Amino acid sequence: MRREFKLPDVGEGLTEAEIVRWHVRPGDAVKVNQIVVEIETAKSIVELPIPWDGVVAGVLVEEGVTVDVGTPIVSVDTGGEAGGDEGGADEGLQALADDMVPKPPAEGAVEPGAHGSPAPKEERQAVLVGYGVKTGASKRRPRKQQPPSIAAAPVANPSRVEVTGRQPAASPPQPAPAPTTPAPAGAAGRVAVLAKPPVRKLAKDLGVDLTTLTGTGPQGSITRDDVHAAAEGTQAAPAPQAQPQQQRREERVPVKGVRKMTAQAMVASAFTAPHVTEFLQVDVTETMEAVRRLRTLPDFAEVKVSPLLLVCKAVLTAVGRYPMINSAWDEAAQEIVVKHYVNLGIAAATPRGLVVPNIKDAQALPLPELAGQLGALAETARAGRTQPAEMAGGTITITNVGVFGIDAGTPILNPGESAILAFGQVRDMPWVVDGELAVRKVTTLALSFDHRIVDGELGSMFLRDVGAMLEDPLRMLAWG
Repeated sequence: MRREFKLPDVGEGLTEAEIVRWHVRPGDAVKVNQIVVEIETAKSIVELPIPWDGVVAGVLVEEGVTVDVGTPIVSVDTGGEAGGDEGGADEGLQALADDMVPKPPAEGAVEPGAHGSPAPKEERQAVLVGYGVKTGASKRRPRKQQPPSIAAAPVANPSRVEVTGRQPAASPPQPAPAPTTPAPAGAAGRVAVLAKPPVRKLAKDLGVDLTTLTGTGPQGSITRDDVHAAAEGTQAAPAPQAQPQQQRREERVPVKGVRKMTAQAMVASAFTAPHVTEFLQVDVTETMEAVRRLRTLPDFAEVKVSPLLLVCKAVLTAVGRYPMINSAWDEAAQEIVVKHYVNLGIAAATPRGLVVPNIKDAQALPLPELAGQLGALAETARAGRTQPAEMAGGTITITNVGVFGIDAGTPILNPGESAILAFGQVRDMPWVVDGELAVRKVTTLALSFDHRIVDGELGSMFLRDVGAMLEDPLRMLAWG
């Protein structure tokens, strides 16, 4: 019996994902819970397991394509037959797979994070995990169905597809083609076209036949400019030689996945919460000495100890002294939600965009365990494996811009939080100590806060105390 595995919703409110890499090909045997594909959602890279034993019959969506939740992406021959007990077991497996695909909420149902409001009939739109479900009246345009040939053959170069059509009766002289993979057997009557999925979609929308175009991109690939020129009827006759790649003056990068959702979140935060940023220069010579001494202790032998560890500890201690800094604005209820726990977010730059995973209940962790959590968080983020649950529910964030050689900045609040601290680079500077100039280790702290919740006095006292603890780490013991 053949089963189709549908793209599940791996995070609350997410409606689509991009196929990044397949781990299986048609004909491969698979086991229950075996990882078969990596996808990129609006939050992270996620590995998906298959819910059945069987043999892969076909890969239904090629790498690099974005599909909606609920779309079949791979088919598997499970070897069972419908009917009888075995058929019942197969139906159970299918039901399990179908359960992974979310159903639209009924009218009047309550969506998570919507503060008890009824879910209207409008279409759900993707939102950040942990920040509720956004509704709107906009309609999605149906996506192009995948050609049947994809299911019958392994996925090859995602940029090369075959477009059915005839060669023009009289085509102008063409440049010598770059070496390409030979066309598969039985491809008579088809023309190989080198074009990326967004370009193919643009050509379809504009009614342009890709087989009639001569690409000016790398290795003769068709670009968006080629399609626009053809649509306007201005495409010139092909030049004797293809345009060298180094002459390209512009490049377009699709905004999708993590970067798209980060952009939407930052715009929403910047134009929703009134930001105020304060700066404080701090002598952290004693903190740097404390870091050096911690590295020699047996309790820290298996973890990385950096100045960021003591910055985190100082922030956690200051939150205990000023709980209002660790809160959120509930617009629907017109309430301020004060959190008596700290899910400490650490902003991390990754090749796919900015992510902010957080350490759950960080206020309860001893220093060695906090160091271990920081190290694991950074390693996971660099590998692109941060999961949506690890980024949900943050209460306050630290961004370490010092690792990029930056002194200070004006960080934007992570949505749903009221404060974010930027930690600048530590460098040698002249400093007045006991009335005399000395060379000290100095850094700059920048605190942005939501002025609806945090007034100038509260923000200033919080930042002052964080700086005081970094000047004299002993204060963390006195105030903790």
